[in-house]
Amino acid sequence: MEGVGKSSQAMRLSLIGMAGSGKSYWSIRLAEHGFRRFCCDDLIAAKLAPELTMPDGTTVKVGEWMGFPYRPQYKERESKYLSCEIEVLAEILDYLDSCENNTDENIVVDTTGSVIYTGEEILKKLRQYTTVVYLSIPPEVQERLLKAYISKPHPMLWRDVFTKESNETPEEALARCYPELVFARQRLYEQYADVTLDYYRRREDGFGVSEFLHGVDLREA
Repeated sequence: MEGVGKSSQAMRLSLIGMAGSGKSYWSIRLAEHGFRRFCCDDLIAAKLAPELTMPDGTTVKVGEWMGFPYRPQYKERESKYLSCEIEVLAEILDYLDSCENNTDENIVVDTTGSVIYTGEEILKKLRQYTTVVYLSIPPEVQERLLKAYISKPHPMLWRDVFTKESNETPEEALARCYPELVFARQRLYEQYADVTLDYYRRREDGFGVSEFLHGVDLREA
């Protein structure tokens, strides 16, 4: 295996894929089995904390703060979010570099769906220090993920993929553009992944952490 996570006794993994693909689920499962977990969502939210605090002292979720791509403030907040994401990944990579000779600490990085927009340098380093595992989703699951996004918005970087025609409702525009976003992202996920774990394989009865790690090892052998 390439890099620190790919040549030492310890396993260093980064999970990539669309929101809803199972990154957090599997990173939490791995943490339960002794992996040190870096959750980029939580780390980004911590950096954005001042932005998420309302004048009355209450806080909002990052997805609510960012809003949908047709909102006037979206572009500015999308850019701010991405800047925080880049900072978070740079800090994680610094940690991975500092523990390069530690062969005992297993690590999993639970990235965001937008990790592929953080730049070539960061993505190359992520591959250098970890095995990048892509949790793919089939087309038939995309509609469910879109409905989940509309009903409970999470941070989503559209990167100019979203457009709204004059005769469309916002929801219709989201439904039309979402498959385009997924397709554009899939190419990038595949480009930077060392390993792809199939959606239906991950959902088979009896598929647990051991099978997950075995799947990574088999494809990296």
